Amino acid sequence: MKTELRSEQLDPPSLIGDILRKLHIDVPLLAGLLMVTGLSFLVLYSASGQDIQVLVRQGARIGAAFVLMTVLAHINPYQFKRHSLLLYGIGVALLIAVLIMGEIGKGAQRWLDLGFFRFQPSEMLKITTPMMIAWYLSETALPPKWKQLGIAGLYILIPTLLIAKQPDLGTSILVASSGAAVIYFAGLSWKFIISVTIVMASLTPVLWHFMRDYQRDRVLTFLNPEADPMGRGYHIIQSKIAIGSGGLYGKGWQGSTQSQLDFLPESSTDFIFAVFAEEFGLIGCIVLLLIYLAIICRCLYIALQAQDTYCRLLAGSLSFTFFVYVFVNMGMVIGILPVVGVPLPLVSYGGTSMITLLAGFGILMSIHTHKKFLAS
Repeated sequence: MKTELRSEQLDPPSLIGDILRKLHIDVPLLAGLLMVTGLSFLVLYSASGQDIQVLVRQGARIGAAFVLMTVLAHINPYQFKRHSLLLYGIGVALLIAVLIMGEIGKGAQRWLDLGFFRFQPSEMLKITTPMMIAWYLSETALPPKWKQLGIAGLYILIPTLLIAKQPDLGTSILVASSGAAVIYFAGLSWKFIISVTIVMASLTPVLWHFMRDYQRDRVLTFLNPEADPMGRGYHIIQSKIAIGSGGLYGKGWQGSTQSQLDFLPESSTDFIFAVFAEEFGLIGCIVLLLIYLAIICRCLYIALQAQDTYCRLLAGSLSFTFFVYVFVNMGMVIGILPVVGVPLPLVSYGGTSMITLLAGFGILMSIHTHKKFLAS
């Protein structure tokens, strides 16, 4: 009997499971993330023209992001709640610093350069804004009254306008949606939702007036990309050609002619889904969507199982933000949404969005794996 017990203790799957529990890692969620990042290496190698250095850099970023996720998963959610106001304040201060002394690149002022490290503070607000709104609403009676909704809306509006000023329309949309998701999960009547929708629709001419010329061009291009096929409409037209030519089964790995022949711009970043669709076809796209769906469902399950209001609101918002990432990127690549520069989550080449997303998943794992502690 003792020999059997020793054998069970040394069983590798049991040992790995024990380690993951001690690290507060949610296994189903981790499995989904690893599957998407695995697909990322495949399509990124092809989209980059078989550049190994691109994979090495992406691997380093993914590794760092997973380490951050593990660290955040180990922190008790109470600490996130306790420091929500401070983190939000730091994020807004950094956005103001960007407007004053931020580094300019490609016509946008979005980065802070610390000499040894350059980063976009706006990425931080994708997490700290919903943390702030969740903290504020968890301290009030739910569903929120008009006064609480107005204050929460102001907390969302401040970073959204500062980011839009950089300008970075894609990130400002993600920040606004992450904060709005908290308000939605706090409980809103359909009367309020319809009223806000009508007001926002009526403000469309005002928004159009304050948009920059390139942002207006993106909207006009979305409505009619064929009006300028070799100029503003080139990206979306080439993207549609790539997706359509993939057919049912695709052209096979590294068979994307649109990216290999440089017809498809930004093939490693914003339009990497077009490369994936051309190489793996409709079947491959369905598989990718099912993996994304599994991740979102697991995140929503964690939100439903959360044992206090703050954790439930924050988990719901982080789940919704990931869905918005997927929906906006795929929507703009297939032409049903304007191009706003949102990467395909966990697949597109880049470091800041990868770190932000996995940081959010780390918080979700923390909320789920610390339930017993919170209940005691």
